[in-house]
Amino acid sequence: MKAALHTEIGKELSIANDVEIAEPKEGQVLIKTEYCGICHSDVSVLDSLDLTPMILGHEAAGVVEEVGKGVVSVAKGDYVLMTPIGPCGTCEMCALNRHTLCERGQTFVFGTFPDGSTPFRRGDTPVYQGLGVGGFAEYTVLEERNVVRIEKGIPLETVCLIGCGVQTGVGSVLNTAKVTPGSTVLVMGLGGVGLSVVQGSCIAKAEKIIASDPVRERREKALKLGATSVIDPNNDDLLNAVMELTFGKGVDYAFDAVGSSELIALGLTLSKQGGSTVIVGAPPPDEELKFSSTLHLMMTEKRLLGSLLGSCNAQKDIPLLIDYWQKGLLDLESMITQTYPLDEINTGISDLRNSTGVRSVIKIDES
Repeated sequence: MKAALHTEIGKELSIANDVEIAEPKEGQVLIKTEYCGICHSDVSVLDSLDLTPMILGHEAAGVVEEVGKGVVSVAKGDYVLMTPIGPCGTCEMCALNRHTLCERGQTFVFGTFPDGSTPFRRGDTPVYQGLGVGGFAEYTVLEERNVVRIEKGIPLETVCLIGCGVQTGVGSVLNTAKVTPGSTVLVMGLGGVGLSVVQGSCIAKAEKIIASDPVRERREKALKLGATSVIDPNNDDLLNAVMELTFGKGVDYAFDAVGSSELIALGLTLSKQGGSTVIVGAPPPDEELKFSSTLHLMMTEKRLLGSLLGSCNAQKDIPLLIDYWQKGLLDLESMITQTYPLDEINTGISDLRNSTGVRSVIKIDES
């Protein structure tokens, strides 16, 4: 089959036509991938992980081609969304409703199934499954827990965003932070995840949603999606601007949707007493967080929260997010600014690096 391969840190993806795909084993599902969004996490892996060759892409939607023995939730021909972390439902973390920390689901970071195998090969060489999905390929094989059936006829090119970016952004609001009605929210970074945080804050009925990004088009998009104020951090001092908008009190919830230790520390400064700062974007693995006064955090009872995939249980939250979209509470269409064929995937990655548009989607099947 055809696939885009990560072969070396810092290099562009290469298109290969000779990748072999395994038949689904017991509990597994073979999926014909139709669309896959390009997420910042894909680029982070491309720039830092020397686990190659690897098929990236984890914000994917497709059609079930074949199911292995014991699979009951989907059948051949079903439309499905794929998700990097599928909860097993039986481990300690799942029992605590911490589904993104599922012991079986956490193996997504290793590029293999929990038993160490991968469904992809090139000759005698295994090809790793990037971030648990491997969506930049014509076909992929996932465990049943990583597959969520959706209604046939739903546009896969639109709802594929729910697979990661929308789950992450909306989930960080509703699940991780549990934003309350009438509260004040700051969103730093307005890519696909940040704009999903904005929309999630609207769903949570936040009263004031302050959004910050250096790209004018993204700030304008945030206003259309529900932000009440926008800030250009290149021209305005973010700290002073937020304090002015909140009458010197700070915000109830600050979200870093970039993955920057500087913005995380700023979020802690800008959150009010008892407020929360949520790490939604993924900082570089070696980046340290520095804050001026640990005593201040203790005395003000501010909270710093990590949010992985929006603290979502994909099997429950993906249908909920689709329902929000169908009811007009989520605008997915306007976040998709470019669609490219698989052969032009590196153009889409360049768009992300250059903050061009919001979300690029790859159409896998070019027929």
